[in-house]
Amino acid sequence: MTIDNPTLTVAVLGTGLIGAPVVRNLSKHGFRVNAWNRTATKAQALETDGVQAFASPVDAVRGADIVITLLKDGPSVLDAMRAAAPALAKGTLWLQSSTVGIEDTATLAAFAAERGLVFYDAPVQGTRQPAEQGQLIILASGPVAARTQVQPVFDAIGKRTLWVCEQVGASSRLKLALNSWAFALTHGIAESLAIAKGLGIDPSLVVDVVKDGPMDSAYFRLKAAAILADDYTTSFSVANAVKDARLVVEAATQAGVRVDAVQAGLSRFERALEAGHGDKDMAASYLA
Repeated sequence: MTIDNPTLTVAVLGTGLIGAPVVRNLSKHGFRVNAWNRTATKAQALETDGVQAFASPVDAVRGADIVITLLKDGPSVLDAMRAAAPALAKGTLWLQSSTVGIEDTATLAAFAAERGLVFYDAPVQGTRQPAEQGQLIILASGPVAARTQVQPVFDAIGKRTLWVCEQVGASSRLKLALNSWAFALTHGIAESLAIAKGLGIDPSLVVDVVKDGPMDSAYFRLKAAAILADDYTTSFSVANAVKDARLVVEAATQAGVRVDAVQAGLSRFERALEAGHGDKDMAASYLA
Protein backbone atom coordinates (compact mmCIF):
# COMPACT_ATOMS: atom_id res chain seq x y z
CA MET A 1 0.00 0.00 0.00
CA THR A 2 1.19 3.50 -0.76
CA ILE A 3 -0.31 6.77 0.33
CA ASP A 4 -2.15 9.24 -1.86
CA ASN A 5 0.21 12.12 -1.08
CA PRO A 6 3.84 10.97 -1.45
CA THR A 7 5.11 14.45 -0.57
CA LEU A 8 3.78 14.28 2.99
CA THR A 9 6.65 14.52 5.49
CA VAL A 10 6.58 12.76 8.85
CA ALA A 11 9.19 13.50 11.51
CA VAL A 12 9.77 10.71 14.03
CA LEU A 13 11.50 11.68 17.26
CA GLY A 14 12.78 8.52 18.88
CA THR A 15 14.07 5.52 16.92
CA GLY A 16 14.39 2.83 19.57
CA LEU A 17 12.79 -0.63 19.62
CA ILE A 18 9.41 0.72 18.49
CA GLY A 19 10.46 3.92 16.75
CA ALA A 20 12.88 2.31 14.31
CA PRO A 21 10.36 -0.13 12.79
CA VAL A 22 7.73 2.62 12.76
CA VAL A 23 10.13 4.72 10.67
CA ARG A 24 10.82 1.83 8.30
CA ASN A 25 7.14 1.10 7.78
CA LEU A 26 6.31 4.73 7.14
CA SER A 27 9.07 4.91 4.53
CA LYS A 28 7.94 1.65 2.95
CA HIS A 29 4.42 3.04 2.61
CA GLY A 30 5.55 6.10 0.70
CA PHE A 31 5.96 8.77 3.34
CA ARG A 32 8.93 11.10 3.33
CA VAL A 33 10.43 10.43 6.77
CA ASN A 34 12.79 12.47 8.92
CA ALA A 35 14.26 10.79 11.99
CA TRP A 36 16.03 11.90 15.13
CA ASN A 37 17.30 9.97 18.12
CA ARG A 38 19.31 11.03 21.14
CA THR A 39 21.83 8.32 20.17
CA ALA A 40 22.51 9.58 16.65
CA THR A 41 23.75 6.26 15.25
CA LYS A 42 20.30 4.70 15.77
CA ALA A 43 18.70 7.26 13.47
CA GLN A 44 21.59 7.15 10.99
CA ALA A 45 21.18 3.38 10.65
CA LEU A 46 17.78 4.02 9.05
CA GLU A 47 19.15 5.98 6.13
CA THR A 48 19.50 2.76 4.11
CA ASP A 49 15.70 2.57 4.28
CA GLY A 50 15.30 5.89 2.50
CA VAL A 51 15.01 7.90 5.71
CA GLN A 52 16.82 11.16 6.38
CA ALA A 53 18.48 11.30 9.81
CA PHE A 54 19.03 14.58 11.61
CA ALA A 55 21.31 15.58 14.45
CA SER A 56 18.69 17.63 16.30
CA PRO A 57 14.92 17.64 16.83
CA VAL A 58 14.59 21.13 15.37
CA ASP A 59 16.15 20.03 12.08
CA ALA A 60 14.10 16.83 11.99
CA VAL A 61 10.74 18.60 12.31
CA ARG A 62 11.50 21.49 9.96
CA GLY A 63 8.94 21.31 7.14
CA ALA A 64 7.20 18.25 8.60
CA ASP A 65 3.44 17.91 8.28
CA ILE A 66 3.20 15.37 11.09
CA VAL A 67 5.43 14.74 14.11
CA ILE A 68 5.46 11.42 15.98
CA THR A 69 7.11 11.14 19.38
CA LEU A 70 8.25 7.69 20.50
CA LEU A 71 10.52 8.39 23.44
CA LYS A 72 11.10 6.90 26.88
CA ASP A 73 8.97 9.13 29.09
CA GLY A 74 7.17 12.45 29.43
CA PRO A 75 10.21 14.60 30.28
CA SER A 76 12.11 13.16 27.30
CA VAL A 77 9.21 14.00 24.99
CA LEU A 78 8.87 17.52 26.36
CA ASP A 79 12.61 18.17 26.07
CA ALA A 80 12.61 17.02 22.43
CA MET A 81 9.56 19.09 21.52
CA ARG A 82 10.93 22.18 23.24
CA ALA A 83 14.11 21.75 21.23
CA ALA A 84 12.01 21.33 18.07
CA ALA A 85 9.72 24.27 18.83
CA PRO A 86 11.45 26.93 16.67
CA ALA A 87 10.71 24.86 13.55
CA LEU A 88 7.19 23.72 14.44
CA ALA A 89 4.61 25.52 12.34
CA LYS A 90 1.20 26.24 13.80
CA GLY A 91 -1.25 23.52 12.81
CA THR A 92 1.39 20.78 12.70
CA LEU A 93 -0.14 17.44 13.67
CA TRP A 94 1.54 15.86 16.68
CA LEU A 95 0.99 12.15 17.32
CA GLN A 96 2.24 11.53 20.85
CA SER A 97 2.79 7.77 20.94
CA SER A 98 5.09 7.39 23.94
CA THR A 99 3.68 5.86 27.11
CA VAL A 100 3.95 8.77 29.54
CA GLY A 101 1.01 8.45 31.92
CA ILE A 102 -1.83 10.79 32.77
CA GLU A 103 -0.10 13.85 34.23
CA ASP A 104 2.62 14.07 31.58
CA THR A 105 0.05 13.66 28.81
CA ALA A 106 -1.76 16.72 30.19
CA THR A 107 1.54 18.63 30.30
CA LEU A 108 2.33 17.74 26.69
CA ALA A 109 -1.19 18.63 25.53
CA ALA A 110 -0.82 22.03 27.20
CA PHE A 111 2.50 22.56 25.43
CA ALA A 112 0.81 21.71 22.12
CA ALA A 113 -1.98 24.19 22.77
CA GLU A 114 0.53 26.95 23.59
CA ARG A 115 2.33 26.31 20.29
CA GLY A 116 -0.79 25.93 18.16
CA LEU A 117 -0.12 22.24 17.44
CA VAL A 118 -2.90 19.71 16.81
CA PHE A 119 -2.35 17.11 19.53
CA TYR A 120 -3.29 13.44 19.35
CA ASP A 121 -2.84 11.20 22.36
CA ALA A 122 -1.91 8.01 20.49
CA PRO A 123 0.01 5.37 22.45
CA VAL A 124 0.48 2.02 20.76
CA GLN A 125 -0.21 -1.48 21.98
CA GLY A 126 2.49 -3.92 20.95
CA THR A 127 6.20 -4.54 21.27
CA ARG A 128 9.13 -4.83 18.86
CA GLN A 129 7.83 -7.72 16.74
CA PRO A 130 4.37 -6.24 16.05
CA ALA A 131 6.04 -2.91 15.30
CA GLU A 132 8.33 -4.59 12.76
CA GLN A 133 5.35 -6.31 11.15
CA GLY A 134 3.25 -3.14 11.03
CA GLN A 135 0.80 -4.83 13.40
CA LEU A 136 0.61 -2.35 16.25
CA ILE A 137 -2.76 -1.33 17.64
CA ILE A 138 -3.06 2.42 17.90
CA LEU A 139 -5.12 3.86 20.73
CA ALA A 140 -6.03 7.32 19.49
CA SER A 141 -7.76 10.29 21.07
CA GLY A 142 -8.04 13.79 19.68
CA PRO A 143 -10.00 16.15 17.46
CA VAL A 144 -12.18 14.69 14.72
CA ALA A 145 -11.26 17.38 12.19
CA ALA A 146 -7.79 16.08 11.24
CA ARG A 147 -8.37 12.35 11.67
CA THR A 148 -8.47 11.75 7.93
CA GLN A 149 -4.96 13.22 7.73
CA VAL A 150 -3.45 11.08 10.47
CA GLN A 151 -5.26 7.83 9.66
CA PRO A 152 -2.95 6.91 6.75
CA VAL A 153 -0.01 7.19 9.15
CA PHE A 154 -1.70 4.86 11.61
CA ASP A 155 -2.57 2.48 8.78
CA ALA A 156 1.09 2.30 7.77
CA ILE A 157 2.31 1.28 11.21
CA GLY A 158 -0.59 -0.67 12.68
CA LYS A 159 -3.20 -3.28 11.92
CA ARG A 160 -5.98 -1.41 13.71
CA THR A 161 -6.75 2.03 15.08
CA LEU A 162 -9.13 2.36 18.00
CA TRP A 163 -10.48 5.90 18.18
CA VAL A 164 -11.21 6.14 21.89
CA CYS A 165 -12.78 9.61 21.98
CA GLU A 166 -11.99 13.27 21.36
CA GLN A 167 -10.81 13.84 24.92
CA VAL A 168 -7.03 14.01 25.08
CA GLY A 169 -5.67 11.66 27.73
CA ALA A 170 -8.29 8.95 27.32
CA SER A 171 -5.95 6.81 25.25
CA SER A 172 -3.16 7.09 27.79
CA ARG A 173 -5.54 5.98 30.54
CA LEU A 174 -6.61 2.99 28.44
CA LYS A 175 -2.96 2.12 27.78
CA LEU A 176 -2.28 1.93 31.52
CA ALA A 177 -5.13 -0.53 31.97
CA LEU A 178 -3.81 -2.65 29.10
CA ASN A 179 -0.28 -2.58 30.47
CA SER A 180 -1.51 -3.96 33.79
CA TRP A 181 -2.85 -6.98 31.87
CA ALA A 182 0.37 -7.46 29.91
CA PHE A 183 2.41 -7.35 33.12
CA ALA A 184 0.07 -9.82 34.85
CA LEU A 185 0.49 -12.26 31.96
CA THR A 186 4.26 -11.83 31.95
CA HIS A 187 4.66 -12.43 35.68
CA GLY A 188 2.16 -15.30 35.64
CA ILE A 189 4.13 -17.13 32.97
CA ALA A 190 7.45 -16.45 34.68
CA GLU A 191 6.27 -17.56 38.10
CA SER A 192 4.49 -20.68 36.82
CA LEU A 193 7.67 -21.88 35.09
CA ALA A 194 9.78 -20.93 38.12
CA ILE A 195 7.47 -22.85 40.49
CA ALA A 196 7.65 -25.94 38.27
CA LYS A 197 11.44 -25.80 38.22
CA GLY A 198 11.60 -25.19 41.95
CA LEU A 199 9.43 -28.24 42.59
CA GLY A 200 11.65 -30.43 40.44
CA ILE A 201 9.30 -30.52 37.44
CA ASP A 202 10.44 -29.82 33.88
CA PRO A 203 9.00 -26.31 33.16
CA SER A 204 8.33 -27.27 29.56
CA LEU A 205 5.56 -29.54 30.85
CA VAL A 206 3.65 -26.42 31.89
CA VAL A 207 3.68 -25.34 28.27
CA ASP A 208 2.63 -28.81 27.10
CA VAL A 209 -0.43 -28.70 29.35
CA VAL A 210 -1.47 -25.15 28.45
CA LYS A 211 -0.99 -25.30 24.67
CA ASP A 212 -4.15 -25.63 22.60
CA GLY A 213 -6.28 -25.22 25.72
CA PRO A 214 -8.41 -22.33 27.02
CA MET A 215 -5.41 -20.71 28.78
CA ASP A 216 -3.23 -20.74 25.65
CA SER A 217 -2.27 -17.63 23.72
CA ALA A 218 0.40 -16.45 21.32
CA TYR A 219 1.78 -14.27 24.11
CA PHE A 220 2.03 -17.23 26.48
CA ARG A 221 3.93 -19.28 23.93
CA LEU A 222 6.25 -16.43 22.99
CA LYS A 223 7.29 -15.53 26.54
CA ALA A 224 7.44 -19.14 27.73
CA ALA A 225 9.65 -20.08 24.79
CA ALA A 226 11.98 -17.16 25.58
CA ILE A 227 12.28 -18.20 29.22
CA LEU A 228 12.85 -21.88 28.42
CA ALA A 229 15.53 -20.92 25.88
CA ASP A 230 17.11 -18.42 28.29
CA ASP A 231 16.77 -15.89 25.46
CA TYR A 232 15.87 -12.44 26.70
CA THR A 233 16.30 -10.55 23.45
CA THR A 234 14.41 -7.36 24.12
CA SER A 235 10.94 -6.73 22.79
CA PHE A 236 10.05 -4.59 25.79
CA SER A 237 12.73 -4.07 28.40
CA VAL A 238 12.60 -4.60 32.15
CA ALA A 239 13.63 -0.95 32.60
CA ASN A 240 10.65 0.23 30.56
CA ALA A 241 8.38 -2.20 32.38
CA VAL A 242 9.44 -0.63 35.70
CA LYS A 243 8.66 2.83 34.35
CA ASP A 244 5.25 1.81 32.99
CA ALA A 245 4.27 -0.25 36.05
CA ARG A 246 4.99 2.77 38.22
CA LEU A 247 2.70 4.84 35.99
CA VAL A 248 -0.07 2.27 36.44
CA VAL A 249 0.32 2.24 40.22
CA GLU A 250 0.37 6.04 40.42
CA ALA A 251 -2.72 6.42 38.24
CA ALA A 252 -4.64 3.70 40.08
CA THR A 253 -3.78 5.21 43.43
CA GLN A 254 -5.08 8.60 42.31
CA ALA A 255 -8.26 6.93 41.08
CA GLY A 256 -8.75 5.08 44.36
CA VAL A 257 -8.29 1.66 42.76
CA ARG A 258 -6.34 -0.92 44.73
CA VAL A 259 -3.90 -2.78 42.46
CA ASP A 260 -2.26 -5.54 44.51
CA ALA A 261 -1.09 -7.50 41.46
CA VAL A 262 0.46 -4.52 39.68
CA GLN A 263 2.22 -3.42 42.88
CA ALA A 264 3.64 -6.90 43.42
CA GLY A 265 4.64 -7.10 39.77
CA LEU A 266 6.39 -3.75 40.02
CA SER A 267 8.42 -5.08 42.94
CA ARG A 268 9.37 -8.10 40.87
CA PHE A 269 10.46 -5.94 37.92
CA GLU A 270 12.43 -3.73 40.29
CA ARG A 271 14.27 -6.79 41.65
CA ALA A 272 15.15 -7.81 38.09
CA LEU A 273 16.35 -4.27 37.38
CA GLU A 274 18.49 -4.19 40.53
CA ALA A 275 19.98 -7.56 39.56
CA GLY A 276 21.29 -6.03 36.32
CA HIS A 277 18.61 -7.25 33.90
CA GLY A 278 17.26 -3.82 32.93
CA ASP A 279 18.15 -4.12 29.24
CA LYS A 280 16.65 -7.61 28.90
CA ASP A 281 13.12 -8.38 27.79
CA MET A 282 10.56 -8.15 30.57
CA ALA A 283 10.26 -11.95 30.45
CA ALA A 284 13.38 -11.68 32.63
CA SER A 285 10.83 -11.36 35.42
CA TYR A 286 11.66 -15.08 35.60
CA LEU A 287 15.16 -14.19 36.78
CA ALA A 288 13.79 -12.24 39.75
